[in-house]
Amino acid sequence: MEKNRKQQGFESTLKSLDTEEFIDIHFYRPIGYQWALLFKKLKISPNTVTIASIFIGIAAGICFYFNNLTINVIGMLLLIWANSYDSADGQLARMTGQKSALGRVLDGACGDLWFISIYAAICLRLTPEWGIWIWILGAVTGFFHSKQASMADYYRNIHLLFLKGESGSELSRSDKLEADFKKLSWKKDFIYKLFGFFYLNYTKGQEQSSPKFQKMMETLHSVYIDNVPEEFRQAFRKKSLPLMKYTNMLSFNTRVIALFVSIFIGMPWLYFVFELTVLNIMLVYMITTHEHFCENFRVELLKQNK
Repeated sequence: MEKNRKQQGFESTLKSLDTEEFIDIHFYRPIGYQWALLFKKLKISPNTVTIASIFIGIAAGICFYFNNLTINVIGMLLLIWANSYDSADGQLARMTGQKSALGRVLDGACGDLWFISIYAAICLRLTPEWGIWIWILGAVTGFFHSKQASMADYYRNIHLLFLKGESGSELSRSDKLEADFKKLSWKKDFIYKLFGFFYLNYTKGQEQSSPKFQKMMETLHSVYIDNVPEEFRQAFRKKSLPLMKYTNMLSFNTRVIALFVSIFIGMPWLYFVFELTVLNIMLVYMITTHEHFCENFRVELLKQNK
């Protein structure tokens, strides 16, 4: 009985089994859950945990500057630690109900700051050999990394919206964010305004990359207002579910495995090549597939509304 209660408590801190990856479910989420229980007992807020993970992740990145396998392995362990905290902050927020817009922004910035540190460390490490070219390669890779992570996060939250509704998803709309942003003052609310600025532009970028989804949602709202039938939700989830594995691959675990392998064999530049080729192919496939079935759903909705 006690074991069942613990398992139910753990599962309640997950976003959904649809959107969780094997490594996360069996490694990061159980570890994160234990951290979350400890942080709850110590009355530590989710945002504090997120900030701690940022510093640990940046420290991990610095370790990859050194051409020393022992220091590199320390960096790998630090990055795993940082990601366990990144898992814990969301689990703690769901456990305690301490969700906030600031937390969402911090969580989104968390991984970006880790990888900025990692990219800079690799570029500095290889500058004597590559010169300016490694910085150009790193900058181009970083641009696509941002796009990959952004769209993976967006499609995951779209799936959660149709699975759990608005309460179970963190999907944001730029029009609402912009209205909230305009209410803030640069003088009185500088930090919140600054975070809001970046988050607003982040959301606009997601929406610009998914025009057919945006049109489908407009049509869906005009047909059903806020009462979307369960039949449509199920049909959408069925199409969306196969893409969840790509959202996970584009988020953390797959890219970190590639990073660790490239560091172990002493060729860290291969990590950049992996992101630019394999992960970009996944990105293009994911966007193309999602946009295609959203357009099909929109056409069906228009037929029903005639």
